[in-house]
Amino acid sequence: MGLKMKHGSWLGSFVRLFSVLQIALFVMLAATGIANAQTRPLILHKFIAQIDAGALVEGATSYGAMLDDIPVVPVLANRELLGYAYVTSDFVSTTGYSGKPIHVMVAIAPDGKLLKTELVEHSEPIVLIGIPDSKIKALTESYSGLDIVAEAAAEGSGHDLNIISGATVTIMIIDDSIVRSSIKVARALGLGGLDAGLANAGPTHVINMDNQEISDWMTLSGDGSVRRMTLDIGQINNAFEQAGDPRAIKRPEKGDADETYIDMHTALVSVPSIGRSLLGEAEYGNLVKWMKEGEQVILVAGRGRYSFKGSGYVRGGIFDRILLIQGDNSVRFRDRQHRRLGDVEADGAPAFTELDLFKIPADSEFDPTKPWRLQLLANRAVGPIEKTFLTFDLGYKLPERFMTPLAPAQPVSVVTQTEEDAAARTALWQRVWRDKKVEIGILLVMLTVLTGVFFFQVQVTRNARAFYWFRMGFLLVTLVFLGWSQNAQLSIVNLMALGASLKSGFTWDAFLLDPLVFILWTSVAVSLLFWGRGAFCGWLCPFGALQELTNQIGRFFKVPQWTLPWGLHERLWPIKYMIFLCLFGLSLVSVPLAEHYAEVEPFKTAIILKFGRSWPYVMFAIILLSAGLFVERFFCRYMCPLGAALAIPGRIRMFDWLKRYRDCGSPCQICSNECFVQAIHKTGEINPNECLSCLHCQVLYQDDQKCPVCIKKRKGRERLAQSSAQSAPMGRL
Repeated sequence: MGLKMKHGSWLGSFVRLFSVLQIALFVMLAATGIANAQTRPLILHKFIAQIDAGALVEGATSYGAMLDDIPVVPVLANRELLGYAYVTSDFVSTTGYSGKPIHVMVAIAPDGKLLKTELVEHSEPIVLIGIPDSKIKALTESYSGLDIVAEAAAEGSGHDLNIISGATVTIMIIDDSIVRSSIKVARALGLGGLDAGLANAGPTHVINMDNQEISDWMTLSGDGSVRRMTLDIGQINNAFEQAGDPRAIKRPEKGDADETYIDMHTALVSVPSIGRSLLGEAEYGNLVKWMKEGEQVILVAGRGRYSFKGSGYVRGGIFDRILLIQGDNSVRFRDRQHRRLGDVEADGAPAFTELDLFKIPADSEFDPTKPWRLQLLANRAVGPIEKTFLTFDLGYKLPERFMTPLAPAQPVSVVTQTEEDAAARTALWQRVWRDKKVEIGILLVMLTVLTGVFFFQVQVTRNARAFYWFRMGFLLVTLVFLGWSQNAQLSIVNLMALGASLKSGFTWDAFLLDPLVFILWTSVAVSLLFWGRGAFCGWLCPFGALQELTNQIGRFFKVPQWTLPWGLHERLWPIKYMIFLCLFGLSLVSVPLAEHYAEVEPFKTAIILKFGRSWPYVMFAIILLSAGLFVERFFCRYMCPLGAALAIPGRIRMFDWLKRYRDCGSPCQICSNECFVQAIHKTGEINPNECLSCLHCQVLYQDDQKCPVCIKKRKGRERLAQSSAQSAPMGRL
């Protein structure tokens, strides 16, 4: 082929060497990065090296030495103590939607008031759905001045919770981590007069496992084994009026004032007597099997207009309307800690529309013998996409008859260990894979079908019309299912994230969180060895599918098709390699900066956000798609950095599957003229870097109406048949 490197070419050798080095680098990251992650130091070390003390607290000149028994550093102005600095993820679990911690650096004054709160690092997908990162950071900084002493003394939340619509869980995790970690630090250091002993007070009682008596609903409700909170329409409307938001006041809950808004009950069913009474013997037996050592389970029952579960957990796996709080600790439930319950078995129990069990992890520092509360988040729409929120608390204290006194335990560490985050991430991706069984199955079917097409390409491409509609149907599934439905659009950003893990320590968890993307990348790695980049770029890329389908629609409406002169074409296609190299170089300096410039890929706008974005991004995507109406796959040919990145290792493919005749290119130019991405050179050779494996050349390879070789064979068969037909009557004479 015209641009194919000779085997002795230094450039060809370099490309092959670079491809091998890419694979070796990936293996090295996988082998060494995991070990690095196992020995990660406290998070505070990382950020005090990055953030100057003066940038964190006005007037500060330096940080002091880290305290011996707690990951906190003094903030100093020369020798004067201004306060203390720490990172929330060193004290409480801050794992968000992404499965990674949300790191907030906090400075707290000796009087217990927050001097500064700064969101320093996160991996939440909030920016992906169109919420500016600056908006999240500004809300985080609004906690400056919060009185932690008042928060520790408050029965419920001592401050108003500001929620950004579309990022509810992320904001609630940030709020909870700031408040809870600040209370831990304030108590540990005795700031603002808080009693340091309360922070590490050990258990004073244990559950009496010998008490197995069965009680009815009336008894359980009467002695506090089951606690209840009821809100009617009048109360909820009055509460929003008291909050003072005029937008919420204008949209009151409709209905009679005494109609039930929510009637919520809770009970600690891991206590044998309570569990047997409410669940019955069989269900309690299942509960015991479900629990691991140190875990506890609560029952939450509800009825009325408002659901304590909502629907957010279906999308993100987190129940964002309820939060268990005990002292300085809080537990937010995920769907892996949740089970539905059919009925309450206790005699006289009312009927509920929602009956659910929630498991409290053993590492949450929850003490079942101490008081706790279940916090309910109630919301009200104040605009097309905006909501305002209020919280209500349902308190719970285990009755004395279920407890046995115990001597106080020794103080325990308040530091959340690194292993907790690792376990949380592992559990998260495993839960995601379980929840995506159907989608994973569909993708595996697609990959199986596509593999069959490539292996049996001669048979599949024999009927040109049937193959055309098969390809259009496959691309439609790629666009609608993989793209718009599942957001499984591979991007150069994925590769940059892999490169960035060389610095931070590689872990599989981050890549396993999206099973469809992980499977697609695995299939790409395999297909590069067999077919090059074409298997993905030509069949499994949602934006590529969108370009080709819109071009076909354009052809139907007689949009003229432009074929660029060969000289111009071969000078334009290297542009995508230049873009890739620029992004790769930027990622070595700053991954966030490289991700910003990676917007040269319109994938986020056209596929992930379905054009629901600000006009410059939408206009850019539309311009590229419009160019593709006239020059098919314009972006793929000349601008796609991901295609360029895949083309480089694709040169080490093991086989040449596409069949060619000796006459291809000399003199026949049919395949070269009809290749919609101009990947076939005038000499008849196929450039694997540009080929999208559409198999149109294989259709032409068997077309006895277009291919000169097939035409010659067909005419030979026709002459032979005609000669046989003419000689048959003569033989009879």
